[in-house]
Amino acid sequence: MTIRKNQATLTADEKKRFVNAVLELKRAGTYDTFVSTHNSFIMSDTDSGDRVGHRSPSFLPWHRRFLLEFEQALQAVDPTVALPYWDWSTDRTTRASLWAPDFMGGNGRSRDGQVMDGPFAYSGGKWELNVRVDGRPYLRRALASSVAQLPTKAEVDSVLAMATYDEAPWNSASNGFRNHLEGWRGVNLHNRVHVWVGGQMATGASPNDPVFWLHHAYIDKLWADWQRLHPGSTYLPVAGTANVVDLKDTMRPWNNVTPSDMLDHTRHYTFDTAA
Repeated sequence: MTIRKNQATLTADEKKRFVNAVLELKRAGTYDTFVSTHNSFIMSDTDSGDRVGHRSPSFLPWHRRFLLEFEQALQAVDPTVALPYWDWSTDRTTRASLWAPDFMGGNGRSRDGQVMDGPFAYSGGKWELNVRVDGRPYLRRALASSVAQLPTKAEVDSVLAMATYDEAPWNSASNGFRNHLEGWRGVNLHNRVHVWVGGQMATGASPNDPVFWLHHAYIDKLWADWQRLHPGSTYLPVAGTANVVDLKDTMRPWNNVTPSDMLDHTRHYTFDTAA
């Protein structure tokens, strides 16, 4: 069984194996297909039209399937690799071990945001952006520039306390757990982290920055935590809802998986905090 660990607890060997598997997916061209998929969905997901990956109830099951597919691709390279998660409510500074040269690399330089150290620096020759939002081929970051603070544990707990998964109008105006976790309302969790990292993470092509996977692995963990805290609550809406994915509707682009299929993550992986 795959166990997803807090990135802060990874050994040097675990970090190296994860990085090497990511670099191999990039070399093979597989990585960029994930970037393209995410970018196409985030551009097409709107509040008033058909929405699947974002601004909608299926934000969480869609990304759970997306991450699982990426993790399986990594494991095809190295079976020992699992997706680590970044608990940004604890590791909340630009000096956290996450940003060390042996893992994600650090902040972008001031003049153009280019990341200059670590395995994903353009200067290292192994990380050229092919799915671009502009003409620049290098990974960019601007940590804590557009927003100063990452979400706190108290803010996370306030969202986990919300008992209703989602509600009408099932978009970025909705109340409920999903939209507050996604960050369109309230204390702003998921969206704020993307903006805090900046650079590619603040665009539809956010998986160009490998920290995307660690961020979303934590979002997925928070959903699992919420499920445990509210065993009587489940995915909504159930059926007959226009423009969104109901509980047993299939999700694009796979068309062979429903939100219902993704409710139990333990069929595929557990977290290091599981009892």
